[in-house]
Amino acid sequence: MGSTFFVNLPIAAVSLLPGAEDGESSNLSSRLKGLRVLIVDDESDARDILTHVLQGYGMETESAASAFEALAKLESYRPDVIVSDVGMPGEDGYWLMTQVRALAQEQGGETPAIALTAYASAEDRARALSCGYHLHLPKPAEATVLARAIAVATGRAGKAFRA
Repeated sequence: MGSTFFVNLPIAAVSLLPGAEDGESSNLSSRLKGLRVLIVDDESDARDILTHVLQGYGMETESAASAFEALAKLESYRPDVIVSDVGMPGEDGYWLMTQVRALAQEQGGETPAIALTAYASAEDRARALSCGYHLHLPKPAEATVLARAIAVATGRAGKAFRA
């Protein structure tokens, strides 16, 4: 009586609802196979789901639970693209991207990056792009939308997905 309870539920990073025809998924898989992706998210469930989805498209993944861990992984793991949350405790995804962009090209400073975040306002999008992300996707993104974004960011989209 008189109690108040607060529950924080994480937003899923990717929706596994069907969003594309099998032909499109197959086409994306052939374009994305073998791409190396660094997943950065403080939520372990989000990292697990992203890993499962991206590996389903034939991509190789490595994950980091923080911005600091992601920077450390860049010393030995050279991803073709970074998919990162923005809202993380401590140093956030905006900070991460400014640090990545300060690196030399051979250290990963020009690696394409996608912000996959619950921060979905126009201001959040503008801030993400100004920090150095190539694309901004609001959570939850459909698996095919994320796969298309990775194809675009890495130059593997072909004519079918370019706008």
